[in-house]
Amino acid sequence: MVVFTAAAITAAALTGPARAAGGHQATRQAMDAAVQAGVPGVTAEARDADGVWKAASGVGDLRTGAPRGTDDRFRVGNLTDTFVATVLLQMEAERRLSLDDTVERRLPGVVRGSGNDGRAVTVRQLLNHTSGLFDYLADPGYAETYVTGDGFLEHRYDTLTPEARVQVALSHAPLFAPGARHSFSNTNDVLAAMVVEKVSGRSYEAEVRDRILKPLGLKATSTPKDRVRLPHPSGRGYAKLFPSAPDRIDDVTEMNASQGWGNGDIVSSAEDLNRFYGALMRGQLLPPRQLAEMKTTVANPDFPGASYGLGIEHFTMPCGAALWYHDGGVQGSITVAATTDDGRHRLAFNYNGSWGAETLFPLLNAEFCAPPSP
Repeated sequence: MVVFTAAAITAAALTGPARAAGGHQATRQAMDAAVQAGVPGVTAEARDADGVWKAASGVGDLRTGAPRGTDDRFRVGNLTDTFVATVLLQMEAERRLSLDDTVERRLPGVVRGSGNDGRAVTVRQLLNHTSGLFDYLADPGYAETYVTGDGFLEHRYDTLTPEARVQVALSHAPLFAPGARHSFSNTNDVLAAMVVEKVSGRSYEAEVRDRILKPLGLKATSTPKDRVRLPHPSGRGYAKLFPSAPDRIDDVTEMNASQGWGNGDIVSSAEDLNRFYGALMRGQLLPPRQLAEMKTTVANPDFPGASYGLGIEHFTMPCGAALWYHDGGVQGSITVAATTDDGRHRLAFNYNGSWGAETLFPLLNAEFCAPPSP
């Protein structure tokens, strides 16, 4: 689920000069506004020259009314992509692979059928989403079974293999020739995690843990494999699964993490995400050459003004603040992490409901563009 859209930007009505460090009153007001608009709860952390600021708004449990916590763990959705891209770029720095290796070389025989050809797709094209491969989540049968309505409620505990999800995508013809343009596809991310395993001979989870989580001390971040519950502390997660019943809200907290393996399974906190993206921007995880490759972008035609690098996206706010960010949505959760290029000003936040995308940009605008509090 890609949650930022041109419509969301238009709805945000972004204004104001670039924000000076210090003061987060506008950010708190934007969080409260999202809750007033119907989001169950928001948890956020910001870091800037004045230090660390944490806040929460709304509830973590609609049944009990328990408040949302500032240290909640949550599913980060497609922010998983940045972790996987970082691992692959570290492997490139170690000369264990090249970003220009074909998928066929690294995953022989995997990308074939319906006009798909792994010999024509590179690892780089997986990471910047220019492969043209169909997004398995866009397959109507898959979505009906695992994403929406009664299908999700019936199959939420099913264990799925990455190969099975890739095969769903490969039953469709590619959207365009590899390299022709950018189009986000979760299939790319699953394949990228499969490349990690093929090159390393270890699980993708072990590579993320040993290369990122342990060195940075990200104790609230985990790769849950096939677990169905969130670690504590955490709130409940909610979704509107039935388009025909837009006011119906279901508790979707429990779901098998294998259904998002490699592209949406990681669990983290706002604090850990800020530490991760800050370390990434400051060059603590990648050598200069690999960090420059990560920041080499292609235009995102689905999001005017944005461009996509390797597992991370770039956008310049109307106030002039240039941000590197990633957003991610999964049933019951929307997460955004954004940082300035030098990593000195960061914001990470999560909604425990998978709706309300129109309120995301006002929150970013409040943190990075609103004048500081007096």
